[in-house]
Formats: sequence, C-alpha cells, structure tokens
Amino acid sequence: VQLQASGGGLVQAGGSLRLSCAASGRTFTSLDMAWFRQVPGKEREFVGVIAWNGGSTYYAESVKGRFTTTRDNAKNTSYLEMKSLKPEDTAVYYCAARVPKPTLRNPSVNEYTYWGQGTLVTVSS
Repeated sequence: VQLQASGGGLVQAGGSLRLSCAASGRTFTSLDMAWFRQVPGKEREFVGVIAWNGGSTYYAESVKGRFTTTRDNAKNTSYLEMKSLKPEDTAVYYCAARVPKPTLRNPSVNEYTYWGQGTLVTVSS
C-alpha cells in the first residue's frame, strides 16, 4: 500500500486546514485509516482513526471536538479536517493504514503497517 499525504501548510491560530491521504496498491475499503503527528524530539502520537467502512471514528483527547477524520472510498482518500488550530498542533502529520481490528481504541504506532511520508502543519500564534 502506498500512502500520499498532502495539504499541510502555515495557518494562524484559530484557523482551519484539511489534510488528505491518497491510497493505492490495495483495496482501500479493506483498511482502517489513521492520522498521527510528530514534533522533533518527541514520539509520534495518535490523532484520529476511521474504520474501513467509515462507520466509526476515534480521536485523541487533545483534538476531540476540533478534528474530524472522514474518508471517500470512491476516491481512495481519507481526510483530516482540523479546526480551531492551536500552536501546539504544529507537527508533521502522517497518515497510516492497517488491516481492520476489532476495535479502534488501540492507537499504537505499532498497530499500523503502512505509512505516508508526512506533511508539515505549522500553526502561528
């Protein structure tokens, strides 16, 4: 599976941004799609995930209510809509995919097999 993340950029605090993750190489509907982020010197942290069929989502507490992940299975693409952005949201954002699990509530990096290259989001104060 190849994943291509895009949509990062510079935005002011309080602004919005939408990231995209285009997938190829495997049936998109057979994959849970997630987003992680990483700041230099820190571990990669979970942001949100959407189930293979779009039927459920799960988010980190730090972004709940501000970020929404969706997917368009016809376009083999998942999205991360980010609103009310804060300077602490500044990071490289990665999309990731895995074969579906019984629960979305195991957001470990090690649970995900496929990774995109990352896209930088910078939120200025």
